[in-house]
Amino acid sequence: MATANQRGQHAHERRTGPGAEGSDLHVLAAQLRRMNGEINRLVHGFAGSHGLHATDVQALAAILDTREPMTPGRLREHLGLTSGAVTACVDRLERAGHVRRVRESADRRVVHLRYVPEAKEAARRYFLPLAEAAATTRARFDDDELAVVIRFLTAMNKNLRLVPSDEG
Repeated sequence: MATANQRGQHAHERRTGPGAEGSDLHVLAAQLRRMNGEINRLVHGFAGSHGLHATDVQALAAILDTREPMTPGRLREHLGLTSGAVTACVDRLERAGHVRRVRESADRRVVHLRYVPEAKEAARRYFLPLAEAAATTRARFDDDELAVVIRFLTAMNKNLRLVPSDEG
């Protein structure tokens, strides 16, 4: 049985053949939605297998990706959640053994969120097929092409951050 993403791809292929109404922008948007759907499928699988919410997995990714110590306040801004929702998220992550709250500065009010090494390794193992798919795909592009893709995705993410949500 075909997944929703596969059914969407087949419908997209029927609409965008030679002479079809599909524009490059439409094709790009459809492919971005498909990729987002596939990544969401994996995120929901990880969340379900670890008793987490999909937002919790987004929080883990934010903690993993940050170059500076993540605080609950920065996590709230990154995820666009209320302080209460971030507290509940961090509580779930801590109970599940994924993060620790650490007070590392002289100011004991400052809390940093640290990804627990064993939990980080479990996430790496779970998402290894995603990393392998990315590496296989990346190998099909030369450095100049990859630079364009990265520039596009960076600009797209920057512009998406400016789009208000229904909640904000």
